[in-house]
Amino acid sequence: MAEERTFDEHDAESLAFNVQVGERLRSIRRQKKMSLQDVELQSQEEFKASVVGAYERGERAISLPRMRRLATFYVVSIEQLLPRDDFMGDASAVVVSEKLVIDLQKLAMLKGQEFDMLSRFLSLIQVQRGDFNGKVLTVRNDDVRAIAAMINAPTDDVGKRLEGLGILFKTSQSN
Repeated sequence: MAEERTFDEHDAESLAFNVQVGERLRSIRRQKKMSLQDVELQSQEEFKASVVGAYERGERAISLPRMRRLATFYVVSIEQLLPRDDFMGDASAVVVSEKLVIDLQKLAMLKGQEFDMLSRFLSLIQVQRGDFNGKVLTVRNDDVRAIAAMINAPTDDVGKRLEGLGILFKTSQSN
């Protein structure tokens, strides 16, 4: 008779945490414009592509000493590799309940360093997603923090700030 394994919330919580750590690892690697093979080669095989890929998919947990070495390799602080506070469901965590859709055509008309930086960031997102309609782009929750830093706004005010700048596309107005 096969033994039935029970799945408790601690297993689910650990898995979810591994997935979020993996998303951070993948995001940082991609920001460094590195493939998994690049990581393996440039680390002189300390970090095997298959293992880093398993970390990024959340299939394998990364130890703290290994995470520290990977942070050093990526030249970031170890905190950058960890999920934000919203992982644990903190009531103060930022969750964008309404999708933010940015009007890329209106953004292109704005001048200034923060808008240039925002345009470049959104272009990178388009490339990653293979989304080249060029008119609008839906921003995911993970991208809101970066946008907040670029436009010098609190994370929970990003939608209001984008609307104030006239670059928030309102889907309800398209009727």
